[in-house]
Amino acid sequence: MEFFLCVVGMVMIVEGLPYFAFPEKIKGWVLRISEMPEGALRRFGFILMLVGLGLVYIGRHHGR
Repeated sequence: MEFFLCVVGMVMIVEGLPYFAFPEKIKGWVLRISEMPEGALRRFGFILMLVGLGLVYIGRHHGR
């Protein structure tokens, strides 16, 4: 459970950093994202999940 909480905490730091550092640019990105078709957002999200899964796999198997 400790590892899970550390991972969630790190994700929150990485996710929050752009909002803290570049709030004006984030507003522009949110407007662009809201105009994107749902299919494009789904593909983008799926690709991000695959990349994340790959990183977790690499991290878990190279750490041994």
